[in-house]
Amino acid sequence: MGSENYTITREFILLGLTSHPKTRLLLFVTVLFIYLLTIFGNTLIIILVWVDSQLHTPMYFFLGHLAGMEIGYVTSTLPQMLSHLLSGNGVISLTRCILQGYMTLAMGSTECLLLGAMAYDRYLAICHPLVYALAMDKLHQLLLAISCWTIGFVFSAIYVLCTFCHPFCGIIINHFICEPPAMLKLACGDTRITKVIGFGLSTFIVLVPLFVIMASYGYILDSVLRMRSTGGRHKAFSTCGSHLAVVTLFYGTIISMYIVPQSDANTDRDKQIAVFYLVITPLLNPVIYTLRNKDIHLAALKMLKTL
Repeated sequence: MGSENYTITREFILLGLTSHPKTRLLLFVTVLFIYLLTIFGNTLIIILVWVDSQLHTPMYFFLGHLAGMEIGYVTSTLPQMLSHLLSGNGVISLTRCILQGYMTLAMGSTECLLLGAMAYDRYLAICHPLVYALAMDKLHQLLLAISCWTIGFVFSAIYVLCTFCHPFCGIIINHFICEPPAMLKLACGDTRITKVIGFGLSTFIVLVPLFVIMASYGYILDSVLRMRSTGGRHKAFSTCGSHLAVVTLFYGTIISMYIVPQSDANTDRDKQIAVFYLVITPLLNPVIYTLRNKDIHLAALKMLKTL
């Protein structure tokens, strides 16, 4: 469809994950269950961090921010996805498409930066315990968190504005959300500058925190191996191992979507990859961070006793 027709309709059609009615129903039930669990798990983390004074530490401060971000992340995508799976109607207006693309990208960018901040916090706590309280006081925690949110939202605004400045030659999006890389495949004219801008912003947002994470855990591993206390080693490995599990899944799929060169072919690859960082990772975060976390377990038990 030509760009002149697009200006009249002002809407897109999301193909979604499948067109088969029975498969759509099964996916609806699965995604709804995942969405409710994600909301419950992350909300529980926020409540526990807020009400339990034992969790008023930098590590849980950033974990609370991560949980809040995950709630916004899944809420910007999954309710619409559920509606489309149930009705089979993937029509979305231009305005909603822009807002969804922006919120999804902003939340994902913020998560990249928050994971880097959390790795840096663990590095200071394990490798420099004597200066940790001063280096990560409440002011520095707040400044670091605000920086993550601000950079994530500003960089995403630039990327989305550049993407939607183009006229579009089609209205059918082979995806279940309005993600910028998928939208660019429909853009008319020369998109090379936009792709360069997107690549540059994505590289900064993804690779800089990833470098901080890898460097931090390199130093942490060296420090842990020198510990004489077996208990200290176990606690450090337990905390850091769960963090690295989230990082591996999240960054691996994000890099393959935003940084690795892609063909312009209209394949299902993009939406299959997106399922991991838009649906699976937000659910795994509260599970991985709390499953073997004794502080969270104790806080949950204390809260249950007061109910």
